[in-house]
Amino acid sequence: MSETTPSRLKQTTLIGKTDYWNDSCSASELSYAIENGAVGATSNPTIVLDVVKREFPVWREVIARIAAENSSWDETKVCWKLIDEMGVQAAKLLSPVFERENGRKGRISMQTNPQFYRNPEAILAHADHFNALAPNIQVKIPVTKAGIVAIEEATFRGININATVNFTLPQSIAVAEAVERGLDRRTAAGLPNEGLTPVCTIMIGRLDDWLKVIAKKQGITLTPGHLDWAGIAVMKKAYPIFQQRGYRARLLVAAYRHHMHWSALVGGDLIHTIPYAWQRLYNASDIEVRLTQDEPVDPAVVEEIYRKFADFRRAYDEGGMSIDEFDTFGATVRTLRNFIGSYHELVGAVRDIMLPDPDK
Repeated sequence: MSETTPSRLKQTTLIGKTDYWNDSCSASELSYAIENGAVGATSNPTIVLDVVKREFPVWREVIARIAAENSSWDETKVCWKLIDEMGVQAAKLLSPVFERENGRKGRISMQTNPQFYRNPEAILAHADHFNALAPNIQVKIPVTKAGIVAIEEATFRGININATVNFTLPQSIAVAEAVERGLDRRTAAGLPNEGLTPVCTIMIGRLDDWLKVIAKKQGITLTPGHLDWAGIAVMKKAYPIFQQRGYRARLLVAAYRHHMHWSALVGGDLIHTIPYAWQRLYNASDIEVRLTQDEPVDPAVVEEIYRKFADFRRAYDEGGMSIDEFDTFGATVRTLRNFIGSYHELVGAVRDIMLPDPDK
């Protein structure tokens, strides 16, 4: 690729209506992404923990300052103030995009406390807090039973939501319907919807991960590589449904495990949120960037996964799960445990700075 040829990800944004975001709130990583065409960013406890570890000298000073300025705060309050400051920093970096795009793009997604996944009132209180930090905040809410309630109400309140902890078609449709109810309630109340850009993330790689766990546990043998298409198949099925029904939530691809999670989903009116390391790999690759969103997954691949995995049927069929079943779906449980674990580890890292171990 010559110096004048756009990067692979920049090319992606020039085909159809596809956008890409930086899957990190690191200032240096976000700056690289913006230079290569990114128009947004995302964060969660695992991402924040990773940024603190990799940029420890910088964030150690920030944590120490926050603690010094708030002498009565415990490590939990200091931790959330740290997350707030990371989010506000990213919002400032994205503000030129936000202004250029008249508020349609240029947002940083900040995740509500993952421990609140069963409590819609707590999720909403945290969403209100994040929404007040900057004009270009998008609030991540998990697609649990409580999360669906919170998504509708947050949308009604005028909060731009990003539904997360989502892996399946039933969850995605529940999100879209909740957003529609919230927007319709705003219209009925005489409130404007023009500034709202709701997003529905599908963590396609985490669905693949879960099915691979099942295959190992149950000794399921299948064609090598087929499970790498499971999440892509769900996304490709969800996309035309969203378009045909006119859902106003926009689909977002997340949780990359290989290049097809990007290269097989180019050109549609959707978003890719890509970790920095994957951005570097994609941009350095020789993979052709072309319109692929409308290309179906090989029916033989889908048929084998569908036949052998009940949880793929639950993920792929519109009626595969009820809202009451979302919280116990394997990929949901694994992801919530991961996010909550990362959150506790982050709190512990803050504690170690506030209260250093005297034996070390």
